[in-house]
Amino acid sequence: MTHNTFAGVFPALTTPFHEDGSIDFDLLQDNVRRLERGGVHGVVPVGTTGESATMSHDEHVEVIEAVVDAAEDIPVIAGSGSNNTREALDLSQRAADAGADGLLLISPYYNIPEPQGMEDHFRQIADAVDLPQIVYNVPGRTGRNIAVETAVNLSSHENIVGYKAASGDLNRVAEVIERTRHENFSVLSGDDQLTLPIMSMGGTGTISVAGNVEPERTSQMVDYALEEDYAAARELHYELGPLFRTLFIETNPIPVKEALAIRGHMPATMRPPLSRMQEENLAELRAVLEDLEAEAPEA
Repeated sequence: MTHNTFAGVFPALTTPFHEDGSIDFDLLQDNVRRLERGGVHGVVPVGTTGESATMSHDEHVEVIEAVVDAAEDIPVIAGSGSNNTREALDLSQRAADAGADGLLLISPYYNIPEPQGMEDHFRQIADAVDLPQIVYNVPGRTGRNIAVETAVNLSSHENIVGYKAASGDLNRVAEVIERTRHENFSVLSGDDQLTLPIMSMGGTGTISVAGNVEPERTSQMVDYALEEDYAAARELHYELGPLFRTLFIETNPIPVKEALAIRGHMPATMRPPLSRMQEENLAELRAVLEDLEAEAPEA
């Protein structure tokens, strides 16, 4: 597995905001350093979890630059996708110029291209920007799956080195792994609850929400799975299971920002239209975090 370009835990970073909605770059960089100390294998700024949909392009690039400056020995995979191919090209080139080590490209949303248009979209970016790129399948956000055939076709492009799987469909993920397993191609879970199942089939890690809250244990679980010690990985999978579920009882990144606020890492300030967490859900999240702290191994 280790020959793949991307293996391990890559937290999808949250973006901390001041009360007025401006970006808190100091806290952003502190958070990157905390996660790196926690053992993560890379970080992914300005994705969905980073509220990139509410950022200007200049803010998008400024966040990437700040994260690149803070990360010492781990790669930075920048979200740079769009439903507009020209815009995705521009963002991807600017991310490369800002020092990103790789790109995460969501499939075009809202306009729902057919498979040929989807493939052309990714190929145009991969042809133009010489960085390793991960295509991102999340039909719950985009309205359409990336067809397995499209993912397999794209795996032949030297710059397209990975696939983030967030469809919830293990049969689909298994077929992508099966048909690309002889390529230098990483399949990463985009759903924390499915990281271990996907890795047992040959996936190489996760672009994780839970890794923001529990970097040590999430990274340890994935390290065990990469070593094929599935018994040890499974123990951590079940230990973290309540967190995996609770982080998605409201729209991501609402719960993860609340969790980070409870842990004292950043305020739970979000940009509209996202709102604060409902009180009954917040109480459930607090209980899960308390249980995790009680189970935490001695330092």
